[in-house]
Amino acid sequence: MTATSQPLDSRGGQFIAFKSFSTFTRTDGESPGEFTLTSRELRTRIAWNELIVSWNAEMPPTTHLKIEARAIYPDHATKWFVMGLWSGDPRRHPRESVRRQRDADGDVQTDTLVLTRAGECVQIRLSLGGDDHETPRLKFLSLSLVNGQATPATLPPNRAAWGRTIDVAEKSQMAYENGGVLCSPTTVSMMLGYWSQELKRADLDRDVPEVVEGVYDPKWTGTGNWVFNTAYAGALPGMRAYTARLSDVAELEDWIAQGIPVGLSLCYNRLRGKGREPSGHLVVCVGFTEDGDVIVNDPGTRQNVRKTFPRANLVDAWAHSKKAAYFIYPENAKVPRDRFGHWDSWTARTRIRHDRRSGRSTGRG
Repeated sequence: MTATSQPLDSRGGQFIAFKSFSTFTRTDGESPGEFTLTSRELRTRIAWNELIVSWNAEMPPTTHLKIEARAIYPDHATKWFVMGLWSGDPRRHPRESVRRQRDADGDVQTDTLVLTRAGECVQIRLSLGGDDHETPRLKFLSLSLVNGQATPATLPPNRAAWGRTIDVAEKSQMAYENGGVLCSPTTVSMMLGYWSQELKRADLDRDVPEVVEGVYDPKWTGTGNWVFNTAYAGALPGMRAYTARLSDVAELEDWIAQGIPVGLSLCYNRLRGKGREPSGHLVVCVGFTEDGDVIVNDPGTRQNVRKTFPRANLVDAWAHSKKAAYFIYPENAKVPRDRFGHWDSWTARTRIRHDRRSGRSTGRG
């Protein structure tokens, strides 16, 4: 067997991406102009028990979008769990997560579907509509699935990232009103600001209050909904944004070596070595030292946003979110080779097409 024909080592995770929805079944809705797109039953490579769905859509002010998912077992399908309600203007239509969905099969914890037992099939349903016959224009949809019980072996580090720091401008969340809970929109603001400078696009330079307004989730009562943050960034012209889970710091190093900063959801106490009490936080990974320690833009302090932490602290702290990360970059960016099928890349998409043919803690800033 050649290397190219060997099965992909998923390391307990899988990423599925859609940029075309022609294979989805369309059903007209009850109101004029409203319709539903339903995917096929997608057989996964892994037995998964957690799912994060991300979307990028151009949303005229009158439009709205509902994202749903369900697991399919040999003996039954779960109900359709609502993964999020999104809209062009939250004053017209809700832009919020949906609470109290728990049943015997699972629950949606803000932005993550958590099953009570692992499954190997998933299905997605999108409901689109709007006033004056306008509808959202979908650009991208992704599924990040993990087996929460998987314990893959540590990978060798990618030393091409060591000694490299990406020049992402520093911002402190504490400079803004109610700043103590704004780590996620501040992280998004820093990442968009980086691409604004790189691409010479002033429209990508979004200050923190503007991001706050765009990602606020009234049901979660805050700005830490992972997929709302990436949906906001991914709605901008020419941008791709999603939340996904990796399996090792070495995969993060692949992105830094490629020159692309990554947002990380982690436990702030563990990162700083201040104990193990859960304290959700978002930072921007901008590099690694010559010795492999992590360099981040940490929005959680008023001064010295650029910080270095021991590699071991990063490993421990990032495990708190099962290595959840924000990916925000231009649609035409050259992303690193995806060795395990964990992010949007040509290799992962090709593998998913083949599969289709065959068949948290809420303490986030």
